[in-house]
Formats: sequence, structure tokens, C-alpha cells
Amino acid sequence: MSRRKTLLLCAGCLTVGIAAGLMLSALPEFQPATYAQIPHGSAVAPPAAGTMRQLPPPVADDLTPQEQINVRVYENTNRSVVNITTRTVQSGRFFMVEVPYEGVGEGSGVVIDRQGHVVTNGHVVEGAQGIQVTLFDGKSYDAELVGHDPVTDVAVLKINAPEASLHPVVLGSSSRLKIGQHVYAIGNPFGFERTLTTGIISSLNRSLPGRQNTARRIKSLIQIDAAINPGNSGGPLLDSRGRMIGMNTAIASHTGESAGVGFAIPINTINRVVPQLIQNGRVIRADIGILTVYPTRNGLLIRTLAPGGPAERAGLRGPQVIRRRKQQGPIVYQYETLDRSAADLIVGIDGQPVTDADEFMTYIESKEPGDQVTLAVVRDGRRTDVPVQLAAGED
Repeated sequence: MSRRKTLLLCAGCLTVGIAAGLMLSALPEFQPATYAQIPHGSAVAPPAAGTMRQLPPPVADDLTPQEQINVRVYENTNRSVVNITTRTVQSGRFFMVEVPYEGVGEGSGVVIDRQGHVVTNGHVVEGAQGIQVTLFDGKSYDAELVGHDPVTDVAVLKINAPEASLHPVVLGSSSRLKIGQHVYAIGNPFGFERTLTTGIISSLNRSLPGRQNTARRIKSLIQIDAAINPGNSGGPLLDSRGRMIGMNTAIASHTGESAGVGFAIPINTINRVVPQLIQNGRVIRADIGILTVYPTRNGLLIRTLAPGGPAERAGLRGPQVIRRRKQQGPIVYQYETLDRSAADLIVGIDGQPVTDADEFMTYIESKEPGDQVTLAVVRDGRRTDVPVQLAAGED
């Protein structure tokens, strides 16, 4: 081959090589496949260390506005929530013999001040022989029962913990709550400490039977759909600003677990009760001295009066006891009957009609010892007003 042809061939190869290089440089850069890009079942070896792309850590901008609120509420309040463990002595049968044994219960509570006071449900600590409170840092302290109000199911405990370990919750108000408002429950369901659940207010002013064997009911309850399970009792119900607006207390369920119907005691009730429990160990309520009544369609018929109580001193009357004698042969029997027609029928109080015993007692307890109320009663077929000065009630 001549020298001229050889030079032309080399120049052609160089031109083709340069063109091929330019074409390859224009192609997109391929990254190593991650596990998510590999089809299921493909036999592809994992990429070498350092070749996988790392996602950046999440920042606040990655969260939705609602998620940011959820996170803020939890971070600002979870250290106020405590785990309560109780020890009780129960009894069981073993070979027809009653044998005592120790039982353990769990619940939640919330720190309300730096003096070590903790608020919880009364039924969480009722009958406990020993109470232990565990704070957010995992440290546990023996707790003293300061006071318990069975009417509202509120109890106050006290622990001797360093002030630096106590993070009081911010107390809000329950007077302006709205159905549909977002709420947050923090507690210890099934022993899982400081668990957050969210929901809305489903309804307001619900009532449930009280835990005592009385006709009294726990009133003005907040109904929520946030999940509440065993162990949540006594934990705080919070609004979107992290303020405590209630205390989780009960659920409606056929299984004993959350069915989306929970109830919380409003914070306004707690705020009325707690100062008295701390100061007196109990709630001192106004008392009218009427122990029991017969509900009727027209009002409340007095059944029993407290001897020497406010109602009796005011001249109110209960059933009249009639003593009778009956003779059979040489034996004379004595017996007593009650004449209910002699009892006063309460039809109103301070100008308001009365037909329900629980509503009547709620109104009385909204007063202070020493206040005066006016009862409208029907006696011997005539309506009359009787002023009654209330006294301090007994436990």
C-alpha cells in the first residue's frame, strides 16, 4: 500500500473515533440500581459500599402542617405524662379456701406542678396498697394518695422528685370546646409508655354512671374518637396548642378495647376539684340534708332526711312513721308503716322545676356551704316555698 493511502486510512479512523466519543459523552449518566429498582426475583448482587444514594434526613418542611402540629404537641407535653403502677391485695379461692394474693394495675397520670402533684383517675388508684409513679426519664417514685373524689373520679397523688425532673402540663379550658376539634391523647396503653393517639371531639356534655353504688352520674364528659385502651385512664387530653383540656377516663366497648368511643373529664371540673383535694384531702360540697327521694312524674318525694340536717331544721317533712298494734289471740304484735302522703313533694328549686334527683343534687353541689336555696314543695295539696341554708357535706 502506498504511503498516501496509509495516511488517508489513519485520518479516517481518527475521525470515526472522535465522532463515537462525542456520541457517548452525550448519553445520560447511569446510576447503580438500588434495591427498589431491582425487579422481584432478579439475581442481582447488592451494590458496593458507598455506591447507593442516601436520602437526606427529614426536616420540618417534609411534614404536612397537621403532622407538624402533632409532633409539636407530643414533644412539648410527653414529659408531663407519667406511668402509674398500683399494688392491691385481692382474694381468690384455692381448694374451697379464700387465699389473698397480690394484684398489679397500671394507668396514666399527669404532672401539674413542681411540688410533685400528679392528677389521675380515682379508679386507677382505688383500693391500692402501694402506688408507684414512673417519670419520663425512667425513674420511679413511691406516691402518696393526697385525695380522691368519687363523684368526679379525680384523684391527686404526690411524689418526692427533684424539680428538674418535673415538667408540669399547661392547663387549658374546656368552656369553649367545639365538636370536630382536633384532640390528642397521651397515655400508657397496655404498658406502652407515653403513647400518642389523635382524633376529634365527637360530642360534648355526655354523662356516665358513677363508680359508686349511687344514683350519681359523672357529667359534662367530652366524647372523643381518639384510641383509648386499658392503661390510658388518667392521661391528659390535649388541644392543638398542647394545653390540657381533659383527662381520659373511660371507653364504651364490648371487648374492653378501643372502639372509637372514649370519654374524658373536662379540665374545668378538674380545676374545681384538685385545689380542694390538695388542701383538704376531699371535696367539701354544699349539703341540703336530704338523703333519699322517690322520683315521681311531678317532682321528688322526700323519703329520708338527715337527722338535725339543714332540710329538717328548715321544716321539710319526710314520710310519717305510723306505729300500729295487732292482736291475735293472747299475743299483741307491734309494727310500723310509712305514710308517704305526709312527705313533702319537691317541685322546684330557686324558680327552676325539679324532676330528676341527680340534677337536683348537682345544683345543690354547685353552691357553697352557707348559701341559701328556696325549695318549692307541695304539702297537703298546697304549694309553698321553704328557704334552706346549706351546710358542709360529709364524706
